[in-house]
Amino acid sequence: MGILEKISEIEREISRTQKNKATEYHLGLLKAKLAKYRAQLLEPSKSAGAKGEGFDVMKSGDARVALIGFPSVGKSTFLSLMTSTASEAASYEFTTLTCIPGVIEYNGANIQLLDLPGIIEGAAQGKGRGRQVIAVARTADVVIMMLDATKGDVQRQLLEKELESVGIRLNREKPNIYFKQKKGGGLSYNSTVPLTHCSEKLVQLILHEYKIFNAEVLFREDSTPDEFIDVLVGNRVYMPCLYVYNKVDQISIEEVDRLAHRPNSVVISCGMQLNLDYLLETLWEYLALICIYTKKRGERPDFNDAIIMRRGASVEHVCHRIHRTLASQFKYALVWGTSTKYSPQRVGLTHIMEHEDVIQIVKK
Repeated sequence: MGILEKISEIEREISRTQKNKATEYHLGLLKAKLAKYRAQLLEPSKSAGAKGEGFDVMKSGDARVALIGFPSVGKSTFLSLMTSTASEAASYEFTTLTCIPGVIEYNGANIQLLDLPGIIEGAAQGKGRGRQVIAVARTADVVIMMLDATKGDVQRQLLEKELESVGIRLNREKPNIYFKQKKGGGLSYNSTVPLTHCSEKLVQLILHEYKIFNAEVLFREDSTPDEFIDVLVGNRVYMPCLYVYNKVDQISIEEVDRLAHRPNSVVISCGMQLNLDYLLETLWEYLALICIYTKKRGERPDFNDAIIMRRGASVEHVCHRIHRTLASQFKYALVWGTSTKYSPQRVGLTHIMEHEDVIQIVKK
């Protein structure tokens, strides 16, 4: 029996099993087996031929955004509107066959936007070019899931299931579970909160499925067996996702209102170029980028050339970005902006910068 057949068999058994206290150990064990087989499926085969053309895209710019969705939802039109890159767009399916990169210039930042070929159902098992598409999506900072507003929630559910099965967790935090494999001593199991989903016996069964008999496990939150398996496997990617509903000019205003009020969702129309500005603003928030301007002594700030950093960046990070030796010669910095109590404020290396702050660095 091949891996695909084993996965299908386990999925069928999970759907058949009624969840109650007696079967939760059995379910936990099935989920552990399922995660193990899926991990084997995603490993590249040793006899793989040439790499998929157009999928090895070099990371460039200040952030990377992956644009995924089913065929013919308007991804290529969106890329052509947002960037200077022309991606072939047509009303038939599978127009885009390789990964096409473009650059969005916004707030002085260069955001790399990847138009990935349309995902089809069963992509995680390698149907279409699903496996390569998903591998590229894992390297992004944010996923834009392009959905057809006229198709209801079917597309969203199918895409979430495909991404979930390959270890991409959308709009979720990493489980707060400490796990460390040891050389001996058996299982050390503790929790700082009351647990309602996982017991020591279930944790032990899941670990045994992975041939782990000596380990330290500490639950700092009430996690599910699935979340424990995610920590155990260790290759899960947690990333923000923006659900973008295209073609809203073809549905009723009540339906547009319903979609627009869903969490992490934006409604647009590429055909009529509606709401694209708001989408860019929201994307900027999700990427958590900030602009920092520099100033020389006795001169006006340079507002034409911003330094793009991640939210939470300190003065030391700014020094490293300007020049690698600057932090060692640093005496103090003067900062103007919302991160200070008064302007200018004299600060040290640990001061946290905020969006559109101005900094003047004084060397020893």
